[in-house]
Amino acid sequence: MSTPGTTSGTTVVDLFDPQLASDPFGGYSRLREQAPMMRGSFPGLSSPIWIVMRYEDVKTVLSDRRFVNNPASVPGSDVQNIRENLIEARGIPREYAPYLLDSVLDADGDDHLRLRRLVSRAFTARRVAELRPRVEAITEDLLDRLPGHAEDGVVDLIEHFAYPLPITVICELVGIPEEDRPQWREWGKGLFSLEPGAVSEPLRAMVDYIHDLVGRRRAEPTGDLLTGLIRAHDEDGDRLSDTELVTMILTLVLAGHETTAHLIGNGTAALLTHPGQLAALRADPGLLPRAVHELMRWCGPVQGTRIRYATEDVPIGDLTVRRGEPVMAVLVSANYDPRRFDDPDRLDVTRESDGHKEVHVGFGHGLHYCLGAALARQEGEVAFGALLRRHPRLALAVAPEDLGRQFLPFSWRLTRLPVRLG
Repeated sequence: MSTPGTTSGTTVVDLFDPQLASDPFGGYSRLREQAPMMRGSFPGLSSPIWIVMRYEDVKTVLSDRRFVNNPASVPGSDVQNIRENLIEARGIPREYAPYLLDSVLDADGDDHLRLRRLVSRAFTARRVAELRPRVEAITEDLLDRLPGHAEDGVVDLIEHFAYPLPITVICELVGIPEEDRPQWREWGKGLFSLEPGAVSEPLRAMVDYIHDLVGRRRAEPTGDLLTGLIRAHDEDGDRLSDTELVTMILTLVLAGHETTAHLIGNGTAALLTHPGQLAALRADPGLLPRAVHELMRWCGPVQGTRIRYATEDVPIGDLTVRRGEPVMAVLVSANYDPRRFDDPDRLDVTRESDGHKEVHVGFGHGLHYCLGAALARQEGEVAFGALLRRHPRLALAVAPEDLGRQFLPFSWRLTRLPVRLG
């Protein structure tokens, strides 16, 4: 990792440093022990942001109402929207930017609660439990088909299992027709590309598709979540605007499968490279809830949060985040903080004392805690359990160091996971 620079006496970290991206677990751990927070820079920003790295400080940033997601929520100042600058730098047309900037993930206060309440019933513990038989059926069907995808005995688990499972579940829940789901997979790939201009076309296609689907569903209502949102919009436009309706569907579908797909992919790779942990899980499937928590801590796909802004001066350690300054909480660093986790570099599927208790911050914390966390955990439990049961001799088909990753700062995503089913 390159040596960080300085500005005004404060360390500045290049967040696009290839060495840091290739080992964020060790890299941010080393930075965390140097200071509780530092400045971070990346292309598209004229000035650095704060990155907060210690466990308790990360939880503070995520739960303290003095930190907001929308810069317009900062009183008495004209704060620049950094995400707006980054979106513009990626060549996204201005008329499509609101669909990435004005979601439930970016709202604060009453707006956030209003949007969250519109969909929260679909993700309650009771509703998620009711979905489990369907999740199990989808999982078994994918595993039935898995051998047919093998070439020379090798199958890509990302392509044929880790992605299809969560995208099928969330599309059924939301109301995306089955024949359109493969297209959403391709659009999702494009939306997470760092190639200049690559995001524009898939975003345009997804937004236009949702507008069309809203029209079709309004003419032919069903019992899905989209129909419920359309009803909320049509009965009271103040509860949900046209743009918010489309943005909510876009957010739910993308967030509802991308993170879970890579949790399954990352977690499977981790277990296959830690035979002792794999054996423990095979011997006691009751460990699955605890194992999912540990895998989310140890190799979670989301490693940094959306940028927050301080509404007033807030001290963090010996430093102070000034009003209006941007802050990012580094989840991967908090999840490896020895102040909270004993021997944090060690994968231990028995680490959590209770599978229903969550100590890690892989799903975030506070008001913006992941809405679909319970569903993601359930899908992980079902996927790992069924995969290991159905394929007791499952093994990597390549050396661990040859597993390809997508270079995306604050994300840990395998591009392929070639395995032998045995």
